[in-house]
Amino acid sequence: MSLSIVKSMSLQGLDGVLINVEVDISAGMPTWEVVGLPDASIRESKERVRTAIKNCGYEVLSRKYIINLSPANLKKEGSMLDLAIAVGILRSMDVITESNLENTIIVGEISLNGRINKINGILPICIESLKYGVKRVIVPKENAKEAAIVSEIEVIGVSNLKEVIQYLNEEIAIKGEKVDLEEILKNNNSQKLDFSEVKGQETIKRALEIAAAGGHNCIMIGSPGSGKTMMATRLPTILPDLTFEESLEITKIHSIAGKLGENTLVTERPFRSPHHTISANGLIGGGKIPKPGEISLSHYGVLFLDELLEFHRNTLEVLRGPLEDRMVTISRVGASLTYPCNFMLVASMNPCPCGYLGSKEKKCSCTQKQRENYRAKLSGPLLDRFDIHIQVPSVDYKKLEMRNNETSETIRKRINQARNIQIERYKDSEIFSNAELTPKLMEKYCALDKESNLLLSQFFEKLNLSARAYSKILKVARTIADLDNCEKIEKMHLMEAIQYRSLDRI
Repeated sequence: MSLSIVKSMSLQGLDGVLINVEVDISAGMPTWEVVGLPDASIRESKERVRTAIKNCGYEVLSRKYIINLSPANLKKEGSMLDLAIAVGILRSMDVITESNLENTIIVGEISLNGRINKINGILPICIESLKYGVKRVIVPKENAKEAAIVSEIEVIGVSNLKEVIQYLNEEIAIKGEKVDLEEILKNNNSQKLDFSEVKGQETIKRALEIAAAGGHNCIMIGSPGSGKTMMATRLPTILPDLTFEESLEITKIHSIAGKLGENTLVTERPFRSPHHTISANGLIGGGKIPKPGEISLSHYGVLFLDELLEFHRNTLEVLRGPLEDRMVTISRVGASLTYPCNFMLVASMNPCPCGYLGSKEKKCSCTQKQRENYRAKLSGPLLDRFDIHIQVPSVDYKKLEMRNNETSETIRKRINQARNIQIERYKDSEIFSNAELTPKLMEKYCALDKESNLLLSQFFEKLNLSARAYSKILKVARTIADLDNCEKIEKMHLMEAIQYRSLDRI
């Protein structure tokens, strides 16, 4: 019996933390202690590991087992340390003779029969392993393809504990997992929805094109059946192409949250549409050890809040900070973690409680007081964070017969051109779209001529707009100019941007 040390990883937010699993087996009263601030699932690992070792045909002697998870001052959670603990015990028992595990990370959950189960967060673990000079990772077979995205590390996928023992003792050889990234990225256009399916609503589609080109938040107001949800669900099909770096960051978040499913890499921009009964914790993230919420799962994609005013007001108000900062910090007793949340917020709402205010089909049955109370559910500060307000009218019957509408592919080409202009313009800054413009950059890139400045000042004074609404108008005008491939914002660009502030006029 001897002391053995096996390297593993634990997750803290999007980052992996190197954990040294130290195992000591000595004579004395039979005990099994796990120290180093483990959570309940890690403390329970002693039963899983002991039974798995027994069921693989090895006798677990009645000895004093001390397992230390270093660094001891860091709280650890989850079952991903099971396999490392088992390997450490088997090395101390001299069942595993491999002595050179210095450059190897071992992670995985163990079943009672010795099977190695899939875990969450394998991609950030492998990415973080590079920083520690790790050459090899041993992971569950089901995680191997996801881990192999990090091509600089040898990925060994294992199915059960006996296979791990035989591999480390060089009794069997396991070929490192490989994936074809080019093939994965090539098949990233599996969208089944398309904007060509939307009949009429050309003005609304134009507004959504502007929103997608500049990364702007938008809200659609219209009667039931006018097509708000239909258009919102097709918005991801016209968003700019996803870069590999963005894809990797999105995959890390979804991996930690256990939302990857059968995917190896997320190759399409996320579209999340939570139900209006969602809690504030579900929206921004939470838990004893904070996990990503819907806003982080929407990172580099779209968060769609259908029937916005049916959400609890307190739930909506938690969006205000993340929308400005593009990241969210969740503080709990167990940890304080920060997750990115650079997303487009798209919302829809009815104009009144019955939904038919201004409709041609049906007369509104609401009183003025009911309308005021209904709209009061949306606070001014949150409304200010929407760059574009769109009134969605009902569709005429003649327009339902229209054919040969623009496809999503055609619209996306224009959006890609506009976004490339922005990327080139802001290459020396830490932003990528007009929606992210800082006040200092706005002075440089959103300057107006005298006539346009007078127009905006009149509109500002007439509607008593906030400073934030003023900056939103300028950012949208900048995007419209980019779509027209104009270096400067012209009057017609500003006038169109002003039209997309309908709720301010109401």
